Amino acid sequence: MKWFLRTLLNFFYKIEVEIDAKSQDQQGIIVCNHQSFLDGVLLGLYLPQQPLFVIDRQIAARWYFKFFLRFVPHVTVDPLHPMAMKTILQKAQTGQSIVIFPEGRITLTGSFMKFYEGAAFIAHKTNRPLIPVFIEGADQTHFSRLKGIVKQRLFSSIRIIMQAPVYIDLPEKNSTPNSRHYLAKFTQECLMNTRLEVFQPTSLFESIVNARREFGKETECIEDITRKPLSYQKLIESSLALSRVFTRHTKERERVGLLLPNTNVSAITLLALNAINRTSALLNYSAGIEGMDAAIVAANIQTIITSKRFLKEGKLTHFPESFPQIRWIYLEDLRPQISLTDKLWVLMARRNPMKHLPKVEAQDEAIILFTSGSEGKPKGVVHTNASILTNVEQLHTVADFTKKDRFMVALPLFHAFGLTAGMFTAILSGAKAFFYPSPLHYRVIPEMIYELQATVFFGTSTFLQNYARYANPVDFSTLRYVVAGAEKLSDTVKQTWQEKFGIRILEGYGATECAPVISINVPMDYKENTLGKLLPGIESKLMPVEGIDKGGRLMIRGGNLMKGYLLYDNPGILDNKEIEENGGWYDTGDIVAIDEEGFLSIEGRAKRFAKIAGEMVALETAERVFRESYPDFQHAAVTREDQNKGEAIVVYTTCKETDRRTLTQTARSLGIPELAISRDVRYIRELPRLGSGKINYRELTEMASGSDAS
Repeated sequence: MKWFLRTLLNFFYKIEVEIDAKSQDQQGIIVCNHQSFLDGVLLGLYLPQQPLFVIDRQIAARWYFKFFLRFVPHVTVDPLHPMAMKTILQKAQTGQSIVIFPEGRITLTGSFMKFYEGAAFIAHKTNRPLIPVFIEGADQTHFSRLKGIVKQRLFSSIRIIMQAPVYIDLPEKNSTPNSRHYLAKFTQECLMNTRLEVFQPTSLFESIVNARREFGKETECIEDITRKPLSYQKLIESSLALSRVFTRHTKERERVGLLLPNTNVSAITLLALNAINRTSALLNYSAGIEGMDAAIVAANIQTIITSKRFLKEGKLTHFPESFPQIRWIYLEDLRPQISLTDKLWVLMARRNPMKHLPKVEAQDEAIILFTSGSEGKPKGVVHTNASILTNVEQLHTVADFTKKDRFMVALPLFHAFGLTAGMFTAILSGAKAFFYPSPLHYRVIPEMIYELQATVFFGTSTFLQNYARYANPVDFSTLRYVVAGAEKLSDTVKQTWQEKFGIRILEGYGATECAPVISINVPMDYKENTLGKLLPGIESKLMPVEGIDKGGRLMIRGGNLMKGYLLYDNPGILDNKEIEENGGWYDTGDIVAIDEEGFLSIEGRAKRFAKIAGEMVALETAERVFRESYPDFQHAAVTREDQNKGEAIVVYTTCKETDRRTLTQTARSLGIPELAISRDVRYIRELPRLGSGKINYRELTEMASGSDAS
């Protein structure tokens, strides 16, 4: 019968099995993600062990399970009965492998559900390893519970991957409630990391082709202010058509500048270039002539694709005049260049485009983003297809984005947060990404969120503060995820959103070099006043810093890490010397503390510390004193030279009158030393900001150094 069932499944599905050599003959507690009603049958038929399955008594009683259970060793338990765990422990002590689905139910979102501690508890009590197994593709069968979320079909591919066994080392001092929490989180992290380890990135364009297959070709995936949504099929066809034109205008592996706003055509252009193995250098149009020059020189850009209409409406017509050496391609001029031959080729290639396109490897360059320039000249950050897609997969692993979601993408695509978390995470989740051209339209964006019934929204603390000021409480009623990043989330903003809209803002942390998300708070794993846990697949270590007792300099390593830098002083040459010298680790430059549960909190930038009277003082701490004392205003701290103390803190604030007594009282209440209270306070009408919304500390530092203290 086992042979018959395997033959039957192999006829309807393409099944691949990968078994780690260490697990081939290993008995233990097998833990697996739960995608469909087929999962138990697949494990029983294809794993090298002959495991015992633990099945909920009510589920086992269903008529469509009874036939299969006749051929599968199993034990039925009532999960609510106090003796259930004892029964499983007795079975485990016999030495037989036991299969437990730690989520306890089949996924309803395509992502992980809540985890229970039972499997890890049994493994720990019986001193046996957990053996992680990941099933991929079963959610696309008719046996899943994702009807209407993914396209269910026969003849889909299913992968079953068994990883090496993992032993549990439970901390000795944990109380019983803490132990249960630890074991549940251990299982969760084990399976989440397994998902990342088995992930196989492709190219950005191929990932869109795969999404078309998963979610359906007529599913709408992008839309902009023209209110003309595009389906996966239309997005792919449009990209293929433009790729034919770009083939004639650019060379393979050329780094091509993109100067475009958040629109459908921006996504099409980026994907068209990726399809033919060109690298898209996303230029920051708010950086001015100096910032543009730094980007063009660093990446050795010869060609820039833009739009005449965009240049005119954005008052950017001076850019082509300022860079006459650049070949400017205007999208308006390209439509007549799509020939009849091109159109016929698109008709031929649209069904299976990868057969008709040049081979693009996962490790090939895909995107160049540019650092903000807040602390120096902007650097080009080169990301591969793999690094971008790995970060998207990391986000999919911890968050339950689905086809039912609508992403409001107001952060510009030249910002890593807008590109990865906004555009690609949405499209590759089956959700629709709505592109809005500017995050500065504080009155319009809340109205658009209300009209679109958007469910996911990303922003900076400053932008979120301004949206809250103009929004009606009902405007944000459909939002499930509001994520803040790029700058410190103000307590005032957090409180305003909670009180006015009933929304808990989830704060994340990232860096352009990491594509960009490093850690994030999510509903399944949330802790107040932290930046969440590191994403699965990211390793970290803290390096000690002289004069700083709490935390250390954060170093990370993972598949989402950049390929290297492009520097103004060495145009066009990839520089990954810094990462190589650190043995593959990236130095974030941030002083970070990680608590016993794995949640991050930032103490400050390594470059944003002042040494005053021999003591290290975080500029973030100096800003916090002002934020808490005057929450309705904006504040930024920088340093300048001081003949007596070596360095002095300068605070720029939009508050015209500040009182040192008030600041001192606030510092005492927060347990902050008075040394952190700046004596050099300067009024500024508005803090200078970069296009990403971040404070321009470089400009403030120049202002502080170039004028006398007041």
